[in-house]
Amino acid sequence: MSTRQKKETPKPNHPCAHIPNRIKAFLVDMFLIMMPIMYITTYLIMDGKDDFQGSETAHWVTSLVYGLLVVLFWTKSGQTPGGKAYEVKVIDELTGEIPVFHRALMRYLCFILSAVSIVGFFFAFFRKDRKTLHDLLSRTCLIDIR
Repeated sequence: MSTRQKKETPKPNHPCAHIPNRIKAFLVDMFLIMMPIMYITTYLIMDGKDDFQGSETAHWVTSLVYGLLVVLFWTKSGQTPGGKAYEVKVIDELTGEIPVFHRALMRYLCFILSAVSIVGFFFAFFRKDRKTLHDLLSRTCLIDIR
């Protein structure tokens, strides 16, 4: 037996939120956060729908603004408006607390990877713990708080 033993941090056991609640919270966030950003960008900043659709930059800027707002919500309270409505919360898997900025940012970037590949979202359907690819890569978890 070695005198040096590897010190491991205990992992709190938090079951991930149910899939329907995750989907509903995401849809609410799309309407309450992303749609106003897109409306403001399309009709107040640009010259309308055709101008917005023709601009690749506008698509990226709206996604980045949405991402920044979501990350700020996660680091402030662990909940976006959709998360609050459906009583789900993002936590740091290692501490069980609200994620710090860099972990929340990592979650959003991994979320983009999951969205692009689509496969990342389906992880939740095939895992007992209901974790998606962005949950696994960022070491965060969306939990039910009821």
